[in-house]
Formats: sequence, structure tokens, C-alpha cells
Amino acid sequence: MTQIQTTTHLKTFRYRLRPTKAQEVALLEQLRLCRGLYNAALQERRDAYRKAGKTVTGYDQMKYLTEIKAALPEYAGIYSQVLQDVLKRLEKAFKAFFRRVKAGQTPGYPRFKGAGWYDSI
Repeated sequence: MTQIQTTTHLKTFRYRLRPTKAQEVALLEQLRLCRGLYNAALQERRDAYRKAGKTVTGYDQMKYLTEIKAALPEYAGIYSQVLQDVLKRLEKAFKAFFRRVKAGQTPGYPRFKGAGWYDSI
């Protein structure tokens, strides 16, 4: 009997950008908006659990992105995949939190992000 081993390799690409001043302003604005979405989604999850004992998932929040983009025109210039990734990042933080709680480790509840702590899209 032979065993077939499959290996999955993940690659990460990092690019150094040299944006113009106008592009830098646009990128910083997108980061600010993404940070705002992250913090708002975190607040929504906290409030839903505290007030109603309900758990809100990332998928539940992603369903409302079209409404958010329609209601807040500043989000219209950001690709939907970028906004979905923000919510996936929060979902990942909660999964790691609950994994640590289950394992009996120090959990570390997901935190709100300040300007210096949310610097990638």
C-alpha cells in the first residue's frame, strides 16, 4: 500500500507601494473607513449579545454591506471584497477568541482598533 502525500503551500506576497500624494490620501481614507466598519461590526456583535443574548456572525453582517454602501456614499468607492475581508478578519478574531476559551487559555476578547492598529487592507 502506498501513501500519497499532498502538500498545500500558501504564499504571501508583500508589495511596497510608492503612491502619489493623492493616492496616499485615498488609501488612508479607505483604511479609515475599513477601520470604522471593523469597529462598528464589533460593536454590533457586542450589543447583540449583551442586549438579546444573540450571536451575530460575519456572514450575517456581510448581508448588509449593500445597504451600508447605499446609505453611506463614502463606502461606495471601496470594493465589496475589501469590505467582506474586514468582516472576515473580525470573524477570525472571534474564532480565535472562542478557541482559546475552549482550550482554557487566556482568551483576549477582540478589541476596537485605533488609527495605528489597523494598517492593512
